[in-house]
Amino acid sequence: MLGTCMLITVQAQVFDECFENRTLRLDYIFAGDKHGQEVFFEQAYVTPQWAGRRNLENPPLAGNGQIVMLRPGTGEVLYKHTFSTLFQEWLATEEARHVRRAFQASFNLPFPRQQVDVEVTLFDFHHNPVATLCHAIDPQDILIHPQGDNGIPYRYVWTGAGGSVPDLEGCVDLAILAEGYTEAQMEKFYVDCQRVVDALFFHEPFSSLKERFNVVAVASPSLDSGASIPHAGQWRRTPAGTHYDTFYSDRYLMSQQMHHIYDLLSGVPFEHVIVLVNSDTYGGGGIYNQIMVSTSDHPTFRQVFVHEFGHAYAGLGDEYAYTNDPESMYPNDTEPWEPNLTTLVDFKSKWADMVPEGTPIPTPSVELPDYRHIRTSEEQCQLNAATQRVGVFEGGGYQSHGVYRPAQECRMKINEVEDFCPVCSRAIRRITEFYTGK
Repeated sequence: MLGTCMLITVQAQVFDECFENRTLRLDYIFAGDKHGQEVFFEQAYVTPQWAGRRNLENPPLAGNGQIVMLRPGTGEVLYKHTFSTLFQEWLATEEARHVRRAFQASFNLPFPRQQVDVEVTLFDFHHNPVATLCHAIDPQDILIHPQGDNGIPYRYVWTGAGGSVPDLEGCVDLAILAEGYTEAQMEKFYVDCQRVVDALFFHEPFSSLKERFNVVAVASPSLDSGASIPHAGQWRRTPAGTHYDTFYSDRYLMSQQMHHIYDLLSGVPFEHVIVLVNSDTYGGGGIYNQIMVSTSDHPTFRQVFVHEFGHAYAGLGDEYAYTNDPESMYPNDTEPWEPNLTTLVDFKSKWADMVPEGTPIPTPSVELPDYRHIRTSEEQCQLNAATQRVGVFEGGGYQSHGVYRPAQECRMKINEVEDFCPVCSRAIRRITEFYTGK
């Protein structure tokens, strides 16, 4: 049943009037199947610092869900956070047609000074609300569980402000969680975290924005080294519980233990979760404002990491296509919320302002070198240049027809190009400005 909380957007709010410098963590269970979904509240926690944004405007991306804090009795929106979830991805699978399952989700919100209503809403792929839960949070509630230092060591591997003291208010706070690293392998973990920083800031626009990020490495030890690979019968005892074969896709490396992941991170202030898996097997995944998972030692680590971070951080959609059949995640009568995909239903809201005058829509592709067999620097430059030509190219969101992408090639399409296209770059800059207020 849908909740009854009234949403009235209020732009002009002063953060300190409504919130303390603490974090309210809320845990939920999202459950159901393709035919019906429900939201269940599980537990509230409080941690000592708030690392999230103090910008109280509405997020620029809709996601597939939202959690909203409301002033009771008035419907004033005090704070809104948007997200996507593994549960909603699962709803597009065949299994969701005949099995009911439950998935965990956790969210960090600023701690309110007075009682608030919290409304959680899940949307279908047509952006229609399909499940809503509205409940009260009283900051004086004795059952809000305090959390803090959990004994897991951590160190900052990058601070945007320079030095060892991070600027939590002016920077985006990324937490890298060790997964599949034993106590004896923690120095490797810290080295790998530096490789994460180097990979992220190698690419524009992140290299120009690096002063707006903090990166903290959280050294959660594993009993076993490596990653779980179910199709090989290999199950490792690891803190975050990641494994390959998510949704029976051998390359999809993900975790369904979001509550426990937030427990592991309770000792550090963070906004975005990166789970770094000690493995040389290709795999990973990224879910907008929820979690990103990447392996440490595959030869394509740098390219895959930045691609998945584009999903989790900036809500960028996959720009490749592998089917001629309609894909339920991107119905042709609905404009995707992802900033780099369009069905042309509302193209003006996307990158229409960036398409050169006279460019045909759809935009024909030009002949490029086969990216799998590039032999010369000239061919590589020709391929990289294709990322900067903005148009409306058919094929994206896994569909060959009906979904369009902004560039013939892009970091969100293939590993062989270095750059994000101008549309993806603008989306990354916009979300960073939103988080940092700069």
